[in-house]
Amino acid sequence: MSDSAVSTSRALFERASVVTPGGVNSPVRAFNAVGGTPRFIRSAQGAWLTDADGHDYVDLICSWGPMLLGHAHPEVTAAVQAAVGRGTSYGTPTEPEVLLAEEIVGRTPVEQVRFVSSGTEATMSAIRLARGFTGRDVVVKFAGCYHGHVDSLLASAGSGLATFAVPGTPGVPASSTALTLVLPYNDRAAVEQVFAEHGDRIACLITEAAAGNMGVVPPDPGFNGFLAETCRTHGALFVTDEVMTGFRASSRGYWGIDGAQEGWVPDLMTFGKVMGGGFPAAAFGGRAEVMGHLSPQGPVYQAGTLSGNPIATTAGLTTLRLATDEVYDHIGGVAETLKTAAAEALTRAGVPHVVQSAGTMFSVFFTDPAHGPVRNFEDASRTDSTAYAAYFHAMLDAGVYLPPSAYEAWFVSAAHDDRAVQTVLDALPAASQAAAAAQGGAR
Repeated sequence: MSDSAVSTSRALFERASVVTPGGVNSPVRAFNAVGGTPRFIRSAQGAWLTDADGHDYVDLICSWGPMLLGHAHPEVTAAVQAAVGRGTSYGTPTEPEVLLAEEIVGRTPVEQVRFVSSGTEATMSAIRLARGFTGRDVVVKFAGCYHGHVDSLLASAGSGLATFAVPGTPGVPASSTALTLVLPYNDRAAVEQVFAEHGDRIACLITEAAAGNMGVVPPDPGFNGFLAETCRTHGALFVTDEVMTGFRASSRGYWGIDGAQEGWVPDLMTFGKVMGGGFPAAAFGGRAEVMGHLSPQGPVYQAGTLSGNPIATTAGLTTLRLATDEVYDHIGGVAETLKTAAAEALTRAGVPHVVQSAGTMFSVFFTDPAHGPVRNFEDASRTDSTAYAAYFHAMLDAGVYLPPSAYEAWFVSAAHDDRAVQTVLDALPAASQAAAAAQGGAR
């Protein structure tokens, strides 16, 4: 698509770049990983986005997960409009937050939840609570698992397997990551070693229930159960981050696919995205014994002016109530159709690739399948980002909006109907040929 065809988006991006760092309010939106002009979206309906220049796209990011039902769902919109008419924020308890908490408790193994306004707040608060509950300071995480921009979790691996982390970005002091240990994902031996060396100091281990921020990398069979048991043995808390997967991977999140089948329960969980119905809302929860350490019941302080606000909780409650088994069956079927078709088109074009999924979420890695499945961040980093950029732009030109990064999940919604699916299917062959022509630019 020529620059003249997106002149309004380009003009808006130029204006935004003057008043906003990089022209965007979250880095991946800038298209830095794929090049070109970011599309400024004017509106969205169902499975479609419409940009400022009037071009329509099938949406395969769904606001990075939250839009489970599709954009501007009439029942969600009506519920939000009614809530806005009653006032947007009171700074007091409200009924919708009770109802949403009950809905979350009913779907997951948590006994109590506390609402916040972002996934970052949820993970930050869960770690604070874990430290307060255990009286310990050390946190264990995995390379490639993203838990928001919390200082202590924006950490890179140190020089040795069981050494403490170093800051992963400027602006994070070394003291903030000095009590964080970063391990390779899906590596049981690394977990055993770090708990053998530091077990009596570890407050918690935090992991994405299924990794989605290095592309979709599911845990090996039994890995999450192993983590839960290891934490229990050493008196640490096991924290599963379901900000992305919660109520998205399945009706009960990834825990419904994994923990509910294997019989393990996390001590704390974090939620976001779908549970806010497209509004800024997140939560952390767990067993009552642990949650009881939060203020005002306990000594661990956490607060937020807009936490549990009536607009976001109404949107989230309505979304979850409408997220029936039939909705998940439809989303799962669409995801299966698209990932199968994407793999077939890339195979015909001779593009090495691996397709992976976690429930209804999936990713296409432009990496050699001879290496086996993508199991960790090192594997994910082999993806050919140049080929992906060509693939992305070919899909965009054909009216399909993919994640503007090779390291993100693809999402679909209940609103992805036959027309939307066919648009994607029609775009795949040419996009695969574009990727084939661009092969060789591995990260």
